[in-house]
Amino acid sequence: QVQLVESGGDVVQSGDSLILSCQTSGFDLGYYTVAWFRQGPGKERERVACMGSSVGVLWYADFVQGRFGISRHNVNGLVWLQMSNLTAEDAATYVCAAGRGSCFDRFTYWGQGTQVAVSS
Repeated sequence: QVQLVESGGDVVQSGDSLILSCQTSGFDLGYYTVAWFRQGPGKERERVACMGSSVGVLWYADFVQGRFGISRHNVNGLVWLQMSNLTAEDAATYVCAAGRGSCFDRFTYWGQGTQVAVSS
């Protein structure tokens, strides 16, 4: 059974840092492209960061501006999103996803999300 379970969401203050985790199971993460998406209140879902299964394939949204970092541990089935200098604009439900295509193809597996709230 495929599962992606996010954790680490919290209420933080503007300027704080946070690390989100995504525990995957039921498939071999090493063969998959992984990504973090987010959806804020009243907003469309947007792609935040993506890491391909091959070394060196990395993509970040423009709004990240060097503040976030995506990483993975294939053996343990883990994906992380390290976030720093958070602002109110970063408040959203963050969801991890995995797929066999590129960062811009459809993702097959999705988690339920973890909420990040940022107070000023």
